[in-house]
Amino acid sequence: MSSSTPAHAPIAVPTHVDTLIFARWIIPVAPANALPEDRVLENYAIAIDGGRIAALLPAAAARSIEARQTITLDEHALLPGLVNTHGHAPMSLLRGYADDFPLHRWLNEQIWPAEGKWVSAEFARDGAELAIAEMLRSGTTCFGDMYFFPDAIARTASAAGMRAQIHFPIFDFPSAWGDSADDYIHKGLLLRDEFKHSNLITIGFGPHAPYTVSDAPMSRVAMLAAELDAAIQIHVHETQQEVDEALAKTGERPLARLHRLGILGPRTQCVHATALNDDDIELLQRTNSHVVHCPESNMKLASGFCPVQKLLDAGINVGLGTDGAASNNDLDLFAELRSAALLAKATARDAAALPAHAALFMATLGGAKALGLDEQIGSLEIGKAADIIAVDMSSIETQPLFHPISQLVYTNSGSRVTHSWIGGKLLLENRRLTTIDPLELRGRIAHWRKKIGS
Repeated sequence: MSSSTPAHAPIAVPTHVDTLIFARWIIPVAPANALPEDRVLENYAIAIDGGRIAALLPAAAARSIEARQTITLDEHALLPGLVNTHGHAPMSLLRGYADDFPLHRWLNEQIWPAEGKWVSAEFARDGAELAIAEMLRSGTTCFGDMYFFPDAIARTASAAGMRAQIHFPIFDFPSAWGDSADDYIHKGLLLRDEFKHSNLITIGFGPHAPYTVSDAPMSRVAMLAAELDAAIQIHVHETQQEVDEALAKTGERPLARLHRLGILGPRTQCVHATALNDDDIELLQRTNSHVVHCPESNMKLASGFCPVQKLLDAGINVGLGTDGAASNNDLDLFAELRSAALLAKATARDAAALPAHAALFMATLGGAKALGLDEQIGSLEIGKAADIIAVDMSSIETQPLFHPISQLVYTNSGSRVTHSWIGGKLLLENRRLTTIDPLELRGRIAHWRKKIGS
């Protein structure tokens, strides 16, 4: 569907702005109660000033605006930057290290021993920079993360100009970053203080999973998160085995336990959620909790299938994540949303399940909502941060082009992202990273490959 109808109420057109972008198509992905999710604006322009969207208007009207920089993208679609709601950025250094193992063998026999040997602040910094470079080049402008040395990840993202919500990990047992749940929480709160004035980085709580965090620290997380109005991200109901073991041990399903301890709520992001029954879905709905769907990682580890259409039908917000590159093995959220759309149809046995515009919503405004950032990012609306990507739609693989959103979702769009702006700053220009040196980064990554592979 194409339209020349404005995506916003009429306002005064600015006379001077920092940046003016003319594009063949603009896809606002505005809230469903504001305009249809599948609305496409053709031959429009977007004005950026002070890092925010100042105007969205027909190209002819935009030509009266004076801009410090004008960019014309005649064969491109502009849309909100994608939001990768869950990952483990430093695990990019373990991409391809341990493939084709089921989840618990993968963790216990491969990943955790490797992490115990190699994880450090430098590992987290270099792996995070590699992940950020990959995400920027495939359309992601904001990511949620949970990993050791979250301080190194947060500083790396900030230095690159990347938007992120970092969830500091919490376990009952020691690791390279902390020695107890209390220690993890203490360090995480210090990190939150460090970034409390950042425009790019927010800090949340990351209790790893119900089976790695006991009741006392879990209750403390619930209390502190409520006091600070901070996000909580947790892996939960990742496999049926996890649920069965919890029932055998305690007689209580993990989600029911989290609710009893005060964890579930509108700032809580439940990652994976493949093993859900109707009571679980009702509990998520009643608490206004969010679900983060990671389809490719779940398929690769044979963890199960998240019932996305049932969740959406229940009014539960669903964001999209890649998980880490060690279990995916890429961080291309366009590929992820294509997998999500196809998998939803197969599991629901309904070709109309999770249509293209709904999948795109999940990868943009749905993810922003899960992170509690939907008033700032996730859609192209006046006053929001100018987190924008441009996708070249002229390639042979997209022809003929009947519906831009369908082509974005069902074809290989990540490799066609040409520009990425975050807060109005151009971080990817004609596929060239502007804040990361790829050659220098590749040298550091080669060093890690030799160390880990030796």
